[in-house]
Amino acid sequence: MSADLPDPHQVDAYAAAHSTPLEPLLEELDAATHASLGAPQMLSGPVVGRLLRTLAFSTRPRLIVEIGTYSGYSALAMAPALAEDGRLITCEVSDEHADFAQGFFDRSEHGARIELRRGPALESLAAIEGPIDFVFIDADKDGYVDYYEAIVPKLAPTGLVAADNTLRDGSVITDPEREGARVMQCFNRHVQDDPRTENVLLTVRDGVTVARLA
Repeated sequence: MSADLPDPHQVDAYAAAHSTPLEPLLEELDAATHASLGAPQMLSGPVVGRLLRTLAFSTRPRLIVEIGTYSGYSALAMAPALAEDGRLITCEVSDEHADFAQGFFDRSEHGARIELRRGPALESLAAIEGPIDFVFIDADKDGYVDYYEAIVPKLAPTGLVAADNTLRDGSVITDPEREGARVMQCFNRHVQDDPRTENVLLTVRDGVTVARLA
């Protein structure tokens, strides 16, 4: 085996080049996010977006819940997987991000089925009745455990939870004492030790954990 490991960015680029591309509207959203919003690295990106759509399709969801809208990329990536009578609720605390995302939702053929709820996510989650077929967690990392605990009791029997950034740019291994790494390690242990669910941590981009009811 060669000792020369490829650059992670090259691996990401190769994966994106060999994944079915998403719609032109999402490419436009990607470019607009980089041009207009801070922290564009928060975008899910084409590989994670395609993964989310594929996972969601497997459940034929009537209800998708997203925690953390940001610019709306992941919501628009998941929306085509909805069942004919399905809907997607996405939760966002930032009005700037919500306004930006809503502008793209309004231009999408799936936008009428996307409901953007503003305010603290836990308040929004408390008002959502299950069963939830698919959940994507991609908000403030300090809140991951609370979000997970709020949605697991509402999961459909075949429901899935996906949580982004669970490798924290590798710092959970390389710099475990860093604050962000400690927070994510706490979440990872919490999920791993939860007897209610089974999970797998995928090494896609920044790490995506997928869990289902056991």
